[in-house]
Amino acid sequence: MSAIASPCVGLCSTTLGDRTCRGCQRSDAEIRDWFALAGDERAARMAELDALREAVAGRYLRLVDAAALEAQLKRHRIRFRADQPGLSRAVELLRVGRERIQELARYGLAPTGPGEGLPAAELHARLAAELQAAAEARRLTPLPDRSAESPSCP
Repeated sequence: MSAIASPCVGLCSTTLGDRTCRGCQRSDAEIRDWFALAGDERAARMAELDALREAVAGRYLRLVDAAALEAQLKRHRIRFRADQPGLSRAVELLRVGRERIQELARYGLAPTGPGEGLPAAELHARLAAELQAAAEARRLTPLPDRSAESPSCP
């Protein structure tokens, strides 16, 4: 039996009263119901969260070397999924290493647009604020009701 994949990064701000988690960008209800979701529904929600992170991070960063990013994530023991897109991984890198990162190029990343010239800590702060706002907007948008869909046949 394989483990159930989760976007959790071990920093759940819903325990502090947030309605959306600052770590994984899921709503409190989504976190609560995660293990009750079917595997395909979890996968779809993880893809949505990755797309959200990619969109926000893509305004500030460009992935230039996926292998270098992965090597640094492994080196610093930052958890990531094999199927996780590069800029979604970069969000985690900045969350964990924002105070230590001096040269983004060493991590396979290049600042772009409003990210140019920002130190890693400020870059993370901007990403975190935009991710939180986008996650809150996502929370307020009702998820599609799939209860009326016919179940798949075995």
